[in-house]
Amino acid sequence: MSYIITWWAWFIWSVLVWYLNKQWIDDIIIVDSLNTTEKRKNLLWKKYKNYFDKYEFYHKVKEEWYIKKNDIVLHLWACSATTEQDSQYLMENNSKYSRLLYERCSSIWARFIYASSAATYGDWSQWYSDYNFDLQPLNMYGYSKYLFDQRILNWTNDFKLCKSQVVWLKFFNVYGPNEYHKGAMSSVIYHWFNQIKKEKQIWLFKSHKKWYKDWEQKRDFIYVIDVVKIIKFFIENPNKNWIFNVWTWKSRIFNDLAKATFKTLLLKPNIKYKSMPEALRNKYQYFTQANIDKLKKIGYKEKFYSLEEWVEDYVKNYLDKWCKIY
Repeated sequence: MSYIITWWAWFIWSVLVWYLNKQWIDDIIIVDSLNTTEKRKNLLWKKYKNYFDKYEFYHKVKEEWYIKKNDIVLHLWACSATTEQDSQYLMENNSKYSRLLYERCSSIWARFIYASSAATYGDWSQWYSDYNFDLQPLNMYGYSKYLFDQRILNWTNDFKLCKSQVVWLKFFNVYGPNEYHKGAMSSVIYHWFNQIKKEKQIWLFKSHKKWYKDWEQKRDFIYVIDVVKIIKFFIENPNKNWIFNVWTWKSRIFNDLAKATFKTLLLKPNIKYKSMPEALRNKYQYFTQANIDKLKKIGYKEKFYSLEEWVEDYVKNYLDKWCKIY
């Protein structure tokens, strides 16, 4: 049995490789497209059996049936830029590639654990319930992921006809080490850390909805180690299928995150507010909080990091040490 991890050098999956290595697991095939990005640094100190470029691997799977019975395919590959406007590019990366991998896994009884996205939920009025499939994504990225999600539901008859494990995980607001290469798509705390070091202050968006104050926008934040523990839970429980939110079910305001960052750096909070760009105002999510009751019902019992705990760990042990990686 091999672990096949796509987009492995990207943030979450590179931490997963580190986590597996710590448990003496190195029968890992990694797939990515490194190009000129800084994510190649996430290769450091990792143990794996083989590496393939994403297009090379695509053709191997298509022509040679490279995936074998009982392999575990952990598929995160996607274009995750919420501002991407090229629909064809998004469909190639987020639907077509995923479809091929799923079809191969299903045909030979390999396991398939893949990343959907909370961007599929769209409007916050949907309450981010992983029992709800009738969604309205707000951007092309969310829509491309939603289309593939719908295919999975159809192919498996709402997960009733899974030949082998199929798990669909919805990530959102994940923070932690190994994200440094993401540029503008890096987490707010990464950008805030750099702002504080340079300017001794941070900027938050003003609210453009009358029922929210400038500092009251809320997010269900989750630390990358908690995410990896959830993925490992599904690896260890091959009989668990279905759709699961990967959040904490505890929404916090951005001001809490900002103050925790200043506190960890032993500085007095200095928070400024600026207007949100016009292009974002109709698509900005003011409140996210995911129901994870389904995850708990199937036996997941690990305690999540609190916001203050993970901010302290991330800032003190990684960001403030020249962006140390796992």
